[in-house]
Amino acid sequence: QVQLVESGGGLVQAGGSLRLSCAASGSISRINVMGWYRHAPGKQRDLVARITSSGSTNIADSVKGRFTISIDNTKKTVFLQMNSLKPEDTAIYYCNAELWRLGALSPYDYWGQGTQVTVSS
Repeated sequence: QVQLVESGGGLVQAGGSLRLSCAASGSISRINVMGWYRHAPGKQRDLVARITSSGSTNIADSVKGRFTISIDNTKKTVFLQMNSLKPEDTAIYYCNAELWRLGALSPYDYWGQGTQVTVSS
């Protein structure tokens, strides 16, 4: 069993900051990639940022310069530091991990339950 547990969402005023965390637990052999997606009402789920275990990152253009992603491989935790938040950043943020379970023959995708981020104007 693998679980991704997110924390850090909430309500913040425009221009403020939030830090999201996502910890992976369970029978994990190796993590390939961890990242964050977001789903706003009426829109599709979009990639926000992702990071490999070696530290390579992919950041959406809409958040470049404002959001930073980092990973603690020892703790199997990914962080998303969100600064200069805008009302359009309001969404449910989902943690994602591509990882190998112990004894698995291929990696699988796992998702967290989502955490609400609301930015007021």
